[in-house]
Parts: sequence; structure tokens; C-alpha cells
Amino acid sequence: PSAAAAAAALAGAPQRIKERSMARDDYLAVSAVSERERDVLALHPRPLTHATVKPTHRTIADKAHFKRNVGAQAGAALAADFEDVKHTTMSERAALREAARCLKCADAPCQRSCPTSLDIKAFIQCISSRNYYGAAKLIFSDNPLGLTCGMICPTSDLCVGGCNLAASEEGAIEIGGLQQFATEVFMRMRVPQVRDPRAPPLAALPPSYRAKIALVGCGPASISAATFLARLGYQDVTVFERQPAGTVAGLSSLEIPQFRLPFAAAAFEVQLMRDLGVKVVHDAPLGGAMSVASLRADGYECVFLGTGLPAPKVHPIFAELTEAHGFYTSKSFLPAVARASKPGMCGCRRRTAP
Repeated sequence: PSAAAAAAALAGAPQRIKERSMARDDYLAVSAVSERERDVLALHPRPLTHATVKPTHRTIADKAHFKRNVGAQAGAALAADFEDVKHTTMSERAALREAARCLKCADAPCQRSCPTSLDIKAFIQCISSRNYYGAAKLIFSDNPLGLTCGMICPTSDLCVGGCNLAASEEGAIEIGGLQQFATEVFMRMRVPQVRDPRAPPLAALPPSYRAKIALVGCGPASISAATFLARLGYQDVTVFERQPAGTVAGLSSLEIPQFRLPFAAAAFEVQLMRDLGVKVVHDAPLGGAMSVASLRADGYECVFLGTGLPAPKVHPIFAELTEAHGFYTSKSFLPAVARASKPGMCGCRRRTAP
């Protein structure tokens, strides 16, 4: 069409729009639509009859103005940020909704898949009834490292992997997230650990319960063993740790980054162990002045070795490389990252990462 025809069409556009609007009003006038219903219909979205042109800078400004998830960051903005990023970390509302989905199976396959034999359906039932203390009590009774396991346990290969809801639309129950939620709530309660009140008092136990017991290495294995020994009533339990004061829990604090396992969580479980009377001696490495023979000579009737794997396995081709060449192993790199990113690992007990 010619330019004149196009101009005439554009000039007549407002008139045609007005005619369509009048026709719509005439239709509503003869139809059985009340004034109130007409107002409701006016709120309904209408398809656009023309393209919308919006500058990019205006879109960026609107996005920044209406952004709700201000805590969400792009990958490039996570430098030096070691905050929790686990998808299983839950709020109370999320935990209650997740616990309500549990079927409480009679022969729960999740419990059969748990290496620590947690009564999973029982602690989930406690969460669903808002009995968070009862849930944490069930967890820590079977597993003194309940908070650590709730954060880093490979549940998809264990309890969650056996959940009967795995084939449902919502998927399996987030057991690890529920366990972390209950134990974190208990940690904030600041309730010290005590022996079972139904157990015989310490004074009534035979002399064998006063034997000296040594545990080498303040890692997960020794924490668990010392806790169960103290619960049974053994009164002279000592853990020897080669790291200086302020560094406890072994691998849990030194080789797992802050965004997976905060130092406060590992230190909390060590404090629960100390609540039962277990002593921790720092700067006591095995192999120097201290050995199994020296411990036996000092009167320790039982010695538990929970040293883990202190030295890395290095392929012979890298045997002569050092950190000066840029060569790091997990035993040198991860502790350095932990000490630089985990608040509370130094003697000053700082709360923020450097």
C-alpha cells in the first residue's frame, strides 16, 4: 500500500477501537451480567493488540526494584563466601510440611538402610508434632554425631535411597534435612548432655568403671566411642588430640568446608561429649613422646586408636613435588581452606571469617 493509504489506516485506528469498545458495551448491556460481575470481568487480563517496546535499562531497573531473593548470588559472586548452600537446609515450615508427608512405614526401609540404626520414622513423627527436643533426643541417643550426619551424610545412597515415596511426584522424604533441622534446634536450646537417669549412679558402679581409658585422635570415631563409654558410666575417659587448643573434631572441622559443615556444629558435638566428663588433651600427637606403650605405662588400661588417615596417598610420580611447586594434597589444601573460612577455629574464637 501507498504511504497515503497507510496514513489513512493509522488515522482511522482510534475510531475502530472506539467502535469495538461500544460494541462490547452494547453486548454487556443486553446480556444478563450485573454491574458487579461487569467490574469483575474488567479485571480479567486482555490479550494485547500491539507489540510492547521496553528499553533494556528499564527492564534491569524494574528487576532490581522488585527482586525478592536478594540473597541469591550468581556463581561469580560467591568468592570468599562460605555460607551454607545445602539444598537440604530447612526452615520450620518446610520441616513440618516434609514430616507430614512421611508414611511412617511399619517395616521402614529407610531405617534398615541407616548405618547408625536411627529410629527415623519416630524422630520424623516427633517433628510433625513439633516435639523437636524429642526428635533430637532420639537422634543423639543412637548417633552422637547426629548433627554432622544430618548435614553431610550421603542420604541419597542410604536412608533416602530406600524411601517408599521415591516413586511419588514429590519424591523421597528429605531425611537428612529433617535430621539437621531437629538437631540444630536442639543446639540452640543449649541443653547439656547427661547420663540416662534410669542408669545406675556412678557411685554404685563396680571399680572396673573407674579404669583409665585413652582415645587417640579427637575425630568422629573417638567422639562417638568416648560418648558411649561415658554414657555407660566410665569415669576416666581422656581423648588425646595432636592439634592445638581450639581445633577439635578432626576431619569434621579440618577437611570439610564451612558451607558443608560449620565449625560450630562439630564443636557442639564435642561439647556434648565433654558434658559427660570426657577430658580432651591437645598438642599430644601419637608417635613422638606419646605412644601406646607410654599410655599403658601411665596406667591406661584401654587405648582406642581413632587417628583416621593422617597422611595422604601420593602417586610416586608426584613424590618430589611440594607446595612450593603448587602441589597440594587434600591433607594440606583442605585444612588451609578450613582455617581461613571457618569462624571459631582460632584461639580467639572469632565469629566471622577473615
